[in-house]
Amino acid sequence: MGVTNRLACYSDPADHYCHRVRLVMALKSVQAEIQDIDPARCPARLAEINPYCSVPTLVERDLVLYEASVIMEYLEERYPHPPLLPVYPVARANSRLLMHRIQRDWCRLVDLILARGTAESARVQARKELRESLTGISPLFAEKAFFLSDEMSLVDCCLLPILWRLPLLGIELPKPAKPLLDYMEREFSRPAFQASLSTVERDMRNARASA
Repeated sequence: MGVTNRLACYSDPADHYCHRVRLVMALKSVQAEIQDIDPARCPARLAEINPYCSVPTLVERDLVLYEASVIMEYLEERYPHPPLLPVYPVARANSRLLMHRIQRDWCRLVDLILARGTAESARVQARKELRESLTGISPLFAEKAFFLSDEMSLVDCCLLPILWRLPLLGIELPKPAKPLLDYMEREFSRPAFQASLSTVERDMRNARASA
């Protein structure tokens, strides 16, 4: 009520890496001032505090963090409830490895599809590869409520923003992917997920990428 938030996040409202961070904050009920920016026009203040002028960038008092994975792990340690990483070191390491694999295997394809300069043939191939890969992992969601876990984790926070963007990416999952589709429907309806969405992201479920 008239008090300036001490936590601020510079965010691209369309970017799935920024969405990850907003989802973690929503799950942990972290109050932050979300400053939407156009990534093509770096604000002077962001250029001052982040040498790469990249988003997401988190600011808390004198602390400035950039790179989504760094921010997510900081939020996990700074605001430990509810926990989004397992307690035991082996399980934590496995979660981090899954996050790395999402980055290497799926985020690469998402970024390729969305990049303006991508050749259409490469975009079509990337869509096919991503669709088949997601369909292939779908049975895992019949065994566990979350991605290889009984509890929501940072791994899900990396995956869900990608799944939300499937219409934008021009990808429709087939009926055999029902366990994954059920997971999506359940998680997208969660209040925290809904709270994490920007106005731009809310419109994405109606988007249709060019064939």
